[in-house]
Amino acid sequence: MSESRSNILQFGTSRFLQAHADCFIGQALRKGKAAGTITVVQTTSSAESAARVAAFNRLKTYPVVVRGIENGEVVDRREEIGSIERAFQADRDWPEILAFFVERCRFVISNTGDRGYLTERSDHLASAPPRSFPAKLTALLWARYRVDRAGVTFLPCELLPDNGSALRDLVCAVAVEWALPEPFVRWVRESCVWANSLVDRIVSEAIDPVGAVAEPYALWAVQHQPALELPCEHACVQVVPDLGQFELLKLGILNLGHTFLVSRWKKAGRPDIVTVLDAMNDGALYGAWRRVQEEEVLPIFAAMGLEEEARRYARTVDERFRNPFLKHRLEDIAGNHEQKLQRRIAPLLARAREAAPGLKTPLLDACLLG
Repeated sequence: MSESRSNILQFGTSRFLQAHADCFIGQALRKGKAAGTITVVQTTSSAESAARVAAFNRLKTYPVVVRGIENGEVVDRREEIGSIERAFQADRDWPEILAFFVERCRFVISNTGDRGYLTERSDHLASAPPRSFPAKLTALLWARYRVDRAGVTFLPCELLPDNGSALRDLVCAVAVEWALPEPFVRWVRESCVWANSLVDRIVSEAIDPVGAVAEPYALWAVQHQPALELPCEHACVQVVPDLGQFELLKLGILNLGHTFLVSRWKKAGRPDIVTVLDAMNDGALYGAWRRVQEEEVLPIFAAMGLEEEARRYARTVDERFRNPFLKHRLEDIAGNHEQKLQRRIAPLLARAREAAPGLKTPLLDACLLG
């Protein structure tokens, strides 16, 4: 067997990561422009998760099917991605994960879902493994620090503002709670790179046992900082000076649009409407979506001096929502709906109170009121 090339540890096996970061790294590997392959950690212990881990360990590649409209042209292609070298389950394989992290890891990628940054009071250093994601990272970093290894670059993909900084602070808080020495906490802050990043791609379906169906549009924007290194070179991976505008546009137009449609769909009780495309083809839902954009969302961006950028991005979102190839289920988007309302709609309304205090936002207000 050839020597392992894996030096990227990934928390999460979601279809999103398979069609986003894992896909970019796989494409870059073929061109000799990736740092290495990926070792995946599945943090849940369900039968479905176990089957996915087994598939990653059994198969050399998995399919990503890209379908949609790009620059007015139909895109429909299938590609085999070979970036994932092996997969572990945290509860079963924690000693192996510790060894990999200490001996080989250079990069950590994560997409741990809406509750991924929550901590567990029951976690402690001797847990094998700790339950929460921040505690897992703290235990891994402590093991690496104790043998005097270099720091690691973290590239979280969770849809939270300043996700790298937030994750760093959580890990440091866990370290303090566990009474780990102050030099270790300083090493975590100063020797590791915690990149803030933003991801943007609609990945609508999983392919069994592993693989995904996605739209052509894709972006991984990473905020520049000293000592930043990336796991690959790829046209969809961009280093930018500031993520603020990207976050505002994505959260306030694309993600808000998804959550707004789900909110109206739930209130209307429309089981006949299943996908985002169905909603866009329904007069009432589409009409409400257009009204909230034109009368509430875009005026907020205009008051912030971003009208041109917002209108341009809104046009791409309209094309993406109308993608005739993707089965993007509203029921899937509706998961953790209340938390999404607070992350996607409430912040834009807070911006409106500052930038356009006289603007009326009845449609957005109604979403928050339930």
